[in-house]
Amino acid sequence: MAPLKIGEFTIMPGEQRKIELPVAKLYTDADVSLPVHIFRSKKPGPTIFISAAVHGDELNGIEIIRRLITQKNFKIIRGTVIAVPMVNVYGVVNQSRYMPDRRDLNRCFPGSSKGSLAGRVAFKFLNEIVKQCDYGIDLHTGAIHRSNLPQIRADLTDDATKELAQVFGVPVVLHSNVLDGSLRQAAVENDTKVLLYEAGEALRFDEFSIRAGMKGILNVLQFLGMMRRSSGKKRKPLEPFIANSSGWMRANASGIVHNKVDLGDQIEKNDILAEIGSPFGEVIDVVKATRSGILIGKQNIPLVQEGEAMFHIADFEEDSQDIVEQIETVQGQLLPDGMQI
Repeated sequence: MAPLKIGEFTIMPGEQRKIELPVAKLYTDADVSLPVHIFRSKKPGPTIFISAAVHGDELNGIEIIRRLITQKNFKIIRGTVIAVPMVNVYGVVNQSRYMPDRRDLNRCFPGSSKGSLAGRVAFKFLNEIVKQCDYGIDLHTGAIHRSNLPQIRADLTDDATKELAQVFGVPVVLHSNVLDGSLRQAAVENDTKVLLYEAGEALRFDEFSIRAGMKGILNVLQFLGMMRRSSGKKRKPLEPFIANSSGWMRANASGIVHNKVDLGDQIEKNDILAEIGSPFGEVIDVVKATRSGILIGKQNIPLVQEGEAMFHIADFEEDSQDIVEQIETVQGQLLPDGMQI
C-alpha cells in the first residue's frame, strides 16, 4: 500500500492518526481546521470516508463517529477509514445549519479554492478526502424541529450502491436522485459510492438513530472486508424495504398542532394525522393523509403555518404492517429495555 497524503500530512499503512486539516481563518486570525481521524491497515483494501455535520446543526453523526472510533474492537484489517466528525465546523460552533456566509455547504460542491468560504471548505473536503475514497457514508438528521426515522437514501439505480444500502441494515431505504451542488453529486462524479443516512432531529441526540447508524456503518465495513465480523450471536440479516415513492402532507390552515401519529406508524389514506386548532380551543381543520404508507418524517414544533410540510409518508410494494413490525424489531434490538424512540 502507498502512503496516504492528506494536506501536508502523510499517513503510512498500519498507522492510526488524528490530524487537523486547515480550511480557513476566523476574523481573529485563529485557524479553523477539520478534525480528521485516519485508520489504516497494513493490508490493501477499500478506502471509505465517514462524514458528519455537513450541516452544522445535525449532531447525531458526530456522536455516531465518536462512539464508533472509540470502541475497543474498532480495528481495520483491510484498507483505510477516514472519519470526519465535523465537516462544517463553523456551523457546529454556531449551532447553525449554514456556513457564516449563509450558504448551505451541501449545495456548494465541488467548490473552489478561490471561491466563497463555503466553496473553499467544499473544495478542500472533496479534493483532500472524498477523491481518495472508493466509498462514503454521509450522516445527516432532519432539519430543526423535524425528525426522520432512520433511513438510507441512495442512488438505487447503481447496483453496487443499492447493495451497500441494503447491507447498512435500517428498515427503510429510499431511492434519491443526487442534487446539484451536493456532496453526493460531487462524490458520484468521482465514482465514489455514497450512502446518505438520515435519522433524528437537528440539535438533538437521538439514541435509536445513533445506535442504528453505528450498527449500519459496522455492517458496511464488515461487508467490504475491512473489519472482522462479530463472533457473538448471529442474527438473521435485516432485509430493508425499498420505498417506491414518498411525499409530504402539508398544513391546510395555520394554528396550534395536536399530532395523532408517530414516526414509524402505519398510515392509511384519509387517516387523520393531526388537528390544527386556534388559541381559543376550536379545531380549525384536520390534516389527512393523501396516501398510504409509513411515516418516515414529521414536524415536531406544535405551531404551523398554512402550507408548511408536516408529515413525510413513504409507500412500499410490501405490506405496511410487515415494515412496522420490522421497525419495532430493530428498536428492540438496539435500544435498552423499556427505552422508546
